[in-house]
Amino acid sequence: MKVQLSATELGIELEELLIKAVVFVCCKAGISDGEISVALLGDDEIQKLNLSYLSVNSPTDVIAFSLYSLHEVIVGDIYIGYQQAMAEALEREIPVEVELVRLIIHGTLHVLGHEHPDTNDRYRSEMFLLQENLVKEFIGKTCSF
Repeated sequence: MKVQLSATELGIELEELLIKAVVFVCCKAGISDGEISVALLGDDEIQKLNLSYLSVNSPTDVIAFSLYSLHEVIVGDIYIGYQQAMAEALEREIPVEVELVRLIIHGTLHVLGHEHPDTNDRYRSEMFLLQENLVKEFIGKTCSF
């Protein structure tokens, strides 16, 4: 699995952590071939994407696109709203690194075809439960936060 992370100023350790999180989810899904790109964007940039593609005129934390068809190699793009991630981490009182991992895992699951309701039922959905289990497992194996 090839993962490309846009140039960031997060530091090499955090960049490597985010790349490993994408690979981890793909490995758990039995996928070893494909390409996923990840870009961290500010509020203005992610709001423009959200408006253009989802018709929502506000910043968001993650947007993901699957760019492949059935029986093709996995290809996708994940956009993380970095400022939104920081705000959510503060609200949850968790390290921003953990929130970024959660969003990367969420986006990767979307690229792999998982979906959730757009209502508060999303927090009880199969995708959300899978996401949270993957976050716990990944953080437990990889991090010492």
